[in-house]
Amino acid sequence: MTVTVAAPSPSWPEDVLRLNAVCPYYTMFPLDFPLQQLAARPEATRVLDPFCGRGTTLYAARLAGLPSVGIDINPVAAAIAEAKLIQVTPAAVVRLARQILNGGMRGQVPEGEFWQWCFERETLCELVTLREALLGMSTPTAAMLRAVMLGILHGPRNKNLPSYLSNQMPRTYASKPAYAVKFWTKREMEPVRIPALEVIERRAKRLLDAAPIARGGKVYLGDSVETLNGLRQKFDLVVTSPPYYGMRTYVADQWLRSWFLGGPPEVPYGTHGQIARQPNQEAFIQALAEVWAASARRCRKGARLAIRFGALPSARTDPEQMLLASVREAKAGWLVKEVRKAGTPPKRTRQAEQFGKAGSAIEEIDLVADLVGLAR
Repeated sequence: MTVTVAAPSPSWPEDVLRLNAVCPYYTMFPLDFPLQQLAARPEATRVLDPFCGRGTTLYAARLAGLPSVGIDINPVAAAIAEAKLIQVTPAAVVRLARQILNGGMRGQVPEGEFWQWCFERETLCELVTLREALLGMSTPTAAMLRAVMLGILHGPRNKNLPSYLSNQMPRTYASKPAYAVKFWTKREMEPVRIPALEVIERRAKRLLDAAPIARGGKVYLGDSVETLNGLRQKFDLVVTSPPYYGMRTYVADQWLRSWFLGGPPEVPYGTHGQIARQPNQEAFIQALAEVWAASARRCRKGARLAIRFGALPSARTDPEQMLLASVREAKAGWLVKEVRKAGTPPKRTRQAEQFGKAGSAIEEIDLVADLVGLAR
């Protein structure tokens, strides 16, 4: 095994990269990682990310002019990632939003103290109307509007023009209702009227005015192994970052965005379907191994697998040894070529410190393997 330096990634103008930030998502890895892998494999023709999250790898493939496929079990992640593959104009997104809002009130407005404090009543009615209409739409324009709505649903108050529809909240995850109400009432922070269409128009223009040409691909919502077993495409490059062992709060922390996508109007505690729910490290390693094996079956010989991985400070695990064990356990023809330290990225982009009190970060690692034989 050798340890080498990653290829430098191309630099892009800020306005071209804005669509990649359509919606904050606390487990995102930096765009540089997939861009470096693409730069190192210029012969690649199609890219796969079996744990695509918010679609950073897919956007990197778009910048490189390649089609890509992403898979994620989380509806919020899949909805955000889908926007990275879409080519629509800001005008089309605004036109659809205006059409929905002009069509009159739809849906049932959630009741309760949280909803009264989180959104001004008229803004909440607009939000519910957009939610109800988009639940029945599957066009590219609807998918982009849906992602824009997820991005503006909650966040901090601005001194100037508002960027978010909610009362004061974090951008990356939704506060739990009891905590949020206590925070707002203690500070007497009542929600203010924010016209949804105005925020949509500003955000769509900012995100889409300079978006690069879409190169095709698809995002699948579901289990990675089951989805991969049903695909027919062949891939040359797999770039991904699986959930860290013990990281089980994706659904609960995105509960408000999950509601907008059709989920319940309260926090859904549970880990059904999440790979990190495994009861012990051995089971988690085996679950990862099954994904690497399924990925290999969809790859051409000579394909590359690049993984960024880390650990929660509380999990007491060695991410390098855990990841190496999963690749070995896959028995799929992946030959590890490189393992290198990736450092500790900023807190807002790291799974290991999604909350401020998670403890000292554990350094992440990058693993690169080549497919030297075809998987059975």
